[in-house]
Amino acid sequence: MTRVAAIDCGTNSIRLLVADVTDGRLADLVRTMTVVRLGQGVDQTGEFAADALERTFAAVDAYAAQCRELGVEATRFVATSATRDASNRDVFLEGVRERLGVTPEVITGDEEARLSFRGATSVLDASHDAPYLVVDLGGGSTEVVLGTDGPEASHSMNVGCVRMTERHLVSDPPETDEIAAAVKDIHAAIDAAFEGVPVERTRTLVGLAGSITTVTAHALGLHSYDRDRINGSVLPIDAAMQACDELLHATRSSRASLGFMHAGRVDVIGAGALVWHTLMGRVRTAVHDAGGELPSVVTSEHDILDGIAFSAAERLG
Repeated sequence: MTRVAAIDCGTNSIRLLVADVTDGRLADLVRTMTVVRLGQGVDQTGEFAADALERTFAAVDAYAAQCRELGVEATRFVATSATRDASNRDVFLEGVRERLGVTPEVITGDEEARLSFRGATSVLDASHDAPYLVVDLGGGSTEVVLGTDGPEASHSMNVGCVRMTERHLVSDPPETDEIAAAVKDIHAAIDAAFEGVPVERTRTLVGLAGSITTVTAHALGLHSYDRDRINGSVLPIDAAMQACDELLHATRSSRASLGFMHAGRVDVIGAGALVWHTLMGRVRTAVHDAGGELPSVVTSEHDILDGIAFSAAERLG
């Protein structure tokens, strides 16, 4: 048994998983998330804001204390989209190193896709046919990766819930022209992704990360966030798309009143829902045009964190 810590620092949130790894399986001790909005304004300014760094460092301090208390043997800290884009990333990286004692890794979109695929597919059973198309929808980027036993093709798109909100969906609720501009951006990104990822081969579509799990909670009619109900749930794509539409067009106050809604997602879930709606429609059409069917989508609570944890254990052993 190896006790590891995996930390995923994205554009909107920073997450910690402490788990025991035994014979290729994870046993969770801690799985937690803090919305820090590290990527606040990065799309416009190209650098981290001072208050965003302060929020993130406070979360890292708390995570470091938990790791010490639990006797973690190996830690891997991964930073993704916002850190790839920020010109002052060195301030962030050094601040994390001082607090946690490990060097953060600013990974590429391809590595992000590989880790997400490993985490998501580690818990899929034989009832789900391969190839799998795993979609990891984050704050600054969205990864799409196709594969069976491992990734065969992947692409990282610079569209995410925070980036699209800051760039386009500024009204409450979003106005028609704002949505149209965002959809144009999203379609352009999907066009580029589909050039290198043969999504028409998809037999199981798997969605990951906070925007998608929140959409799923809404589609399931949950009164509070229930990770066990969400994980592994299979939704008709039409039902998932309807849930996306409802969240996109809702006011922020009405979103905030939903019992499953995390306060840090209230302002950005509309954009996340729009990205997910557009992607589901495009993938389903591609599969249909190739003579297949894709009636449903699977939501997984296992994602890049799980992939990071597996890799941390392998490095130690």
